[in-house]
Amino acid sequence: MRAIVTCLALCACGGPEEHAPPTSVPTSEASLPNTIEETRVEVGGASIVTLVAGPPDAPALLLLHGARFSSETWRELGTLEHLASAGLRVVAVDLPGYGGSTSTELEAGKFLAQLVEALGLERPVVVAPSMSGAFAFPFVLDHGASCGGFVPVAPAAVARHEARLSEIRVPTLVMWGTADSVFPVAGAESLAAAIPDAGLLLFKGAPHPAYLDQPDLFHERLLAFVRSTR
Repeated sequence: MRAIVTCLALCACGGPEEHAPPTSVPTSEASLPNTIEETRVEVGGASIVTLVAGPPDAPALLLLHGARFSSETWRELGTLEHLASAGLRVVAVDLPGYGGSTSTELEAGKFLAQLVEALGLERPVVVAPSMSGAFAFPFVLDHGASCGGFVPVAPAAVARHEARLSEIRVPTLVMWGTADSVFPVAGAESLAAAIPDAGLLLFKGAPHPAYLDQPDLFHERLLAFVRSTR
């Protein structure tokens, strides 16, 4: 049975995707338990920026991003450090044409499938906020054997794939802010209901990038979800 959890706001609501992440702590400080390595990988003729942290043989988490963000968002939010220190292999990417990555002509789902292979990730859980839903939905639908779990965070491209959502067979946790002004929260329950056995996590009072508004809860629930898929 699908679980619905509503989390209390920990801080004041910000705006939609323009909301800025908190100030980062330099990753060179000795107190950090994990090193974040910046690398590039070639996929479909594109040079893709990745930030990588955590043990190579640990359960894998692949972090995508919204249109106004990049892999650096996850460094600045502390997601890479926090989840790597909890025992995950965490990879954040700049999607093609964003951040420091160049463009590719590959179809979005095929691009993610080739990226996962190039990075040597074994069935990662994919976190897909906003715009990156356009990459994640075709990947999960057409390359599900390469995906260990799916966390759409108020994703784009739902309508484009609506007719096939019932075909998703990977563990899924839908996340959404109740104060989302970009994609209203009414879409959260309908998305979770359309995906078999999907969970739904609502962040009370949070805007479109709910993970920026309530990062501690986001990290806690994401870590628990990844562990539940193993």
